[in-house]
Amino acid sequence: MNIAVFCASSVPKNNDYIQASITLGKEIARQGHTLVYGGSNLGTMGHISGAALASGGEVIGVIPTFFSPEIIHSQPVTKLILVDTIAQRKEYIIHNCDAFIALPGGIGTLDEILEVMVAKQLNQTTNKPIVLYNPNGFFNHFIQQIDVMGDNGFFRSGRCPEILQSDDIVNILNLCISNNR
Repeated sequence: MNIAVFCASSVPKNNDYIQASITLGKEIARQGHTLVYGGSNLGTMGHISGAALASGGEVIGVIPTFFSPEIIHSQPVTKLILVDTIAQRKEYIIHNCDAFIALPGGIGTLDEILEVMVAKQLNQTTNKPIVLYNPNGFFNHFIQQIDVMGDNGFFRSGRCPEILQSDDIVNILNLCISNNR
């Protein structure tokens, strides 16, 4: 499976998020899946890709060309996909991945997971699970806001695309595999 992981290019204050990205990167590689991510060597992005590569995994980085050459070429990857825009990066990831995981992150992480949710609602990503790593309720307010939108009738299908969640980093991959049909 090609597993997209959306995470931060910044260093979080909580070291547990860094450790989770390392654990997930290793586990993706150990299970023989390919990690697809935003291509940066910074923050949790750098940790997850570095861990997957160090564990013998395949890593595809998808990065816009407007980033500096130092960022573009600083993270060793198995395959580097250069695109012009963030929108093209998201499009590539949505169309070439079998599952989507969001680790705690910032506005870019939310943007990416929302883009996948929109694609799923428009039947562009059928049978591709969306999973949030939700330690200590990190995504609880986001999930509550999605519920408020649904309660107010703002989903054409009558409900939000299913979002799975777990606070167990190893269980995240099991959710991806068991929900990918």
